[in-house]
Amino acid sequence: MIFDLYHYYENDIGPFINLSDLTIYEAKHIQGRIKKDNKTFAAQRLEDYLDRRFEFEDIARDIFISKGGEPLRERPHYMVVESCDWLKTWYVNGNFVKLSVREFDPKIISFTYGDMFPTFGKASTDGKEYRKQVYTYSEIIKVIDKYGLPQVWNNDGRFGPERYIEAQVWSNEPIRKYFF
Repeated sequence: MIFDLYHYYENDIGPFINLSDLTIYEAKHIQGRIKKDNKTFAAQRLEDYLDRRFEFEDIARDIFISKGGEPLRERPHYMVVESCDWLKTWYVNGNFVKLSVREFDPKIISFTYGDMFPTFGKASTDGKEYRKQVYTYSEIIKVIDKYGLPQVWNNDGRFGPERYIEAQVWSNEPIRKYFF
């Protein structure tokens, strides 16, 4: 199965600008400015969002390595499998980058069925088999065959927190061409 990966971003900021590339202190400072300055989805995040995000990234990285992944970054860049209309609503002036999964070395990309927060957070105790799981490319194809794309069966969030499949890109390649 070949699919496209999408990265959504605020057009005025640019693609692949990543809070995870900063220290936790710097990231929290920027998150505070986002909360104060605008009404986007990111402005609604809870106070412990960044602490949890860094924690979940560490967990995902460790699981990915245990499955043969070879991350080249400490923290991932984020993309999603196929288009997700809901993610477009997160931004005042949103845009996206679209790349074929073929452009990525499978050893630098992992997946969670849903965002990392329901995968590893409070929802992770609901018994769904894809909780607390990180998938390789070959594994996520089987999960998609079994469950489909969340943005198709749960586009409005009625059936749980899964709204898309998150892709964690553990390298600056091939996305480097989008850096400013």
